[in-house]
Amino acid sequence: MTEKADSPDRRPVVTPARVVAGLCLLAPFVAMLWVSSYARIEPRLIGIPFFYWYQMAWVLISTALTTLAYKLVQREQRARKDGADQ
Repeated sequence: MTEKADSPDRRPVVTPARVVAGLCLLAPFVAMLWVSSYARIEPRLIGIPFFYWYQMAWVLISTALTTLAYKLVQREQRARKDGADQ
């Protein structure tokens, strides 16, 4: 039922694209769990303390990183499928 990853008809499961996708998904968790890096009031942005706007910025950054990870994995799966069809 299991095949070796080094067999000629199968590519390795851990690829650079998947590593990058994993790092894109890991970055927001690390940024939000490292509270001491943003637990302060200054600098303010439009009167909003750093603590709040940093977290809101990560909502947008997380969206972009998740989209990037999805596109990378999707492109790799498409390439695998096209390679298997040939």
